[in-house]
Amino acid sequence: MQVILLERIGRLGQMGDVVKVKDGYARNFLLPQGKALRATDDNKTRFDKDRAQLEARNLELKKEAQAVAEKLEGQQFATIRQAGDTGQLYGSVSPRDIAEAVTEGGFSVDRRQILLDRPIKALGLHPVQVALHPEVVVKVQINVARSDAEAERQSRGEDVTVVREEALDIETFDPDAVFEGGRPANEEGETEPEAKQN
Repeated sequence: MQVILLERIGRLGQMGDVVKVKDGYARNFLLPQGKALRATDDNKTRFDKDRAQLEARNLELKKEAQAVAEKLEGQQFATIRQAGDTGQLYGSVSPRDIAEAVTEGGFSVDRRQILLDRPIKALGLHPVQVALHPEVVVKVQINVARSDAEAERQSRGEDVTVVREEALDIETFDPDAVFEGGRPANEEGETEPEAKQN
């Protein structure tokens, strides 16, 4: 299906471009969202007549998005998730979770504005892009942690996934006492002789 774009759309083109897209994409997304019109003669005439208004509205929305972008750029938002000792999450952080964290931080963002190139499945600081407008994209940082205290440590640059190993005291370690068949020690610390078997 051929459509006329009413705004810039990432991989398709600029406002006013006539592009060919799959029927389902046009019917289910572009047309209902008001992002495109079917490329008929009547719609082309209508678009040419309304082009100045559409460009003015687009410019106004872009200016608003740039104002928000200046405040949002580089911000860090924490999200609390359950994870194993190695830092692997039980599940993943979705665009909806990120949008909720950013909204709780004082910015109004929809989940469709979150651009994730791969799912977040580990603890740590993750850069995420937010498209405030088709021409205005900012980067924020998502701090995925198991608790608020852990999020604070991560924001200072600490690695919370390091597994602490307990030190083994080599001098007092007696392998014979640990393994089966070893000789038990008596009260003075001397090993008792093995009993002879006949």
